[in-house]
Amino acid sequence: MKIAVSSYSFSQYFQKGLLDQMSCIAKAKEMGFDAIEFTDLTPPDGVTEEEYARQIKAECDRVGLPVSNYTIGADFLRTTVKEEAERLKKKVDVAAILGTTSMRHDATWTTPTKSRGLKNIVDDLAAGIREVSDYAATKGIRTMVENHGTFLQDADRVETLINTVDNPNFGWLCDMGNFLCADEDPAKAYGKAAPYAFYAHAKDFIVKSGNEPDPGEGFFQSRSGNYLRGTIIGHGVVPVKQCLSILKKNGYDGYIGVEFEGIEDCIQGISIGLANLRRYVSEVYGN
Repeated sequence: MKIAVSSYSFSQYFQKGLLDQMSCIAKAKEMGFDAIEFTDLTPPDGVTEEEYARQIKAECDRVGLPVSNYTIGADFLRTTVKEEAERLKKKVDVAAILGTTSMRHDATWTTPTKSRGLKNIVDDLAAGIREVSDYAATKGIRTMVENHGTFLQDADRVETLINTVDNPNFGWLCDMGNFLCADEDPAKAYGKAAPYAFYAHAKDFIVKSGNEPDPGEGFFQSRSGNYLRGTIIGHGVVPVKQCLSILKKNGYDGYIGVEFEGIEDCIQGISIGLANLRRYVSEVYGN
């Protein structure tokens, strides 16, 4: 199993001006990663997304670090399904320039009204997703959705969406930590998710009960009001090693991407998390 890092993990340094999406490539290579995953390219002023993707690809080739996945935001309920599908097809073209063979996009960030639950919208979401995935297949790119956001977070909801899309080119980016945002047990939820895995994220959280006082800065609340804070892989409550065992049981041997979103220094947090993850992978996969 190869370990990648999401460019999102360096967000802390991006905000401080210490790194950017271009310079984090060499940093990731220096840290010992096998690949890098990019989240929503942010080109400099005057540079198109396509040209920036070419520059990113050239730098990745220079340092010898492939792009494992392109991760972008999306919402099929924000405009029309057709408009969002057309926008995402252009993102597929960017993914092709990056040289990756996989792209993750959201299905929706919009929380439907009480009268429009998943049952009422899943067919519309699936139609748009199917169109994008069919197009991506012509480029040799597999597409996927992640358990992510405020609505399509639960394992059962994501599984329903994937089965409704019913496309062999469409699967799941299985995030170990995000199930906690919907107050699900990560290991139990991962058991449902792993058979559909096209890609995986390793992430960890500290969790405090919603019955306790607000712990303050750095924490956010889950759907039911528990307090969560991103942290270093191995320092929180996510059963990372157990999730790896579930992946192995289901025959997954693709990339696993480190996604760090803690308040610790991001370079230190990524480094410690990588060391822990490599040890877990070695213990589970034997490599």
